[in-house]
Amino acid sequence: MTRKELETAEFDPVANIDVRRAAYLENRLRIEFGACSDVGKVRHNNEDHFAVIRRTRSRDVVLTNMPASDLSLPDEVSHVLIVADGMGGAAFGELASRLALRTADELMGSACGWISKLRDLNYRTTLDRIQAYADVIQEMLLECAEDDPRLAGMGTTLTCAHVLGADVIIAHVGDSRAYHLRDGMVQQVTRDQTLAQDLMDAGMSERDTRRFRHILTNCFSGERREVRITVYHLAVEAGDALLLCTDGLYDLVRDAEIAEALTECGDAQHACAHLTQLALDRGGKDNVTVVVGRFLPVADAG
Repeated sequence: MTRKELETAEFDPVANIDVRRAAYLENRLRIEFGACSDVGKVRHNNEDHFAVIRRTRSRDVVLTNMPASDLSLPDEVSHVLIVADGMGGAAFGELASRLALRTADELMGSACGWISKLRDLNYRTTLDRIQAYADVIQEMLLECAEDDPRLAGMGTTLTCAHVLGADVIIAHVGDSRAYHLRDGMVQQVTRDQTLAQDLMDAGMSERDTRRFRHILTNCFSGERREVRITVYHLAVEAGDALLLCTDGLYDLVRDAEIAEALTECGDAQHACAHLTQLALDRGGKDNVTVVVGRFLPVADAG
């Protein structure tokens, strides 16, 4: 199996999770974030939305006669990166992406939400939970469209990465993308859920499928349909980077240029600004949104 197959395969059961949790506690990573979103040079409004969210669960021992070391546990910290690309015109796409992102954040922040601990990484439970969240988001958009028929044509993609230590769970709907950088090489993690990608999988050349590249086969929308969420797992290490973006970036910027920016730019925010400007310089035909997380050893903090 190639490295790409290993690192971008759909989520598999995580083996030896107790061993990996111990390694996480000993070798935690610091994450440096950056983000840019631009309306571009053609559109009149920005239908993209993004968020980078830090979640913590801490505990304080109020009273005890136990040795402090016996009750000392590190705070649980995770980060969530989300990109959503709306569609529908007349600001309805902007509404769809905002509502989907907001609902995803509310679900993950609920008492039983998302994955709170590394040892919670269970294959079936994780898939079922994330699909249940997708069903809620889709139902919410459907209810909005039923209340206001003008919203029936709105829709949105959603690509969400939940980072806990060296583990990243990526949930994906539509054609926004997640990329993983390691050793100066970038790999596309997610698979575009478009008619063009389906045709290429069936053997058609990329050139012959270009006119179908923006026809989504799966997205959240105000229409009654089933939404299938795809889940991926990545194991990251110091020196890696994770990039989430909308098609306004990757339609105009090559993978090699993404890798170069993530490798050569001084920090995550600089990389995002550089990539966004590349897309704008080449016409900015769509909204452009880029979110980057760079993984650094805790010792590099400062």
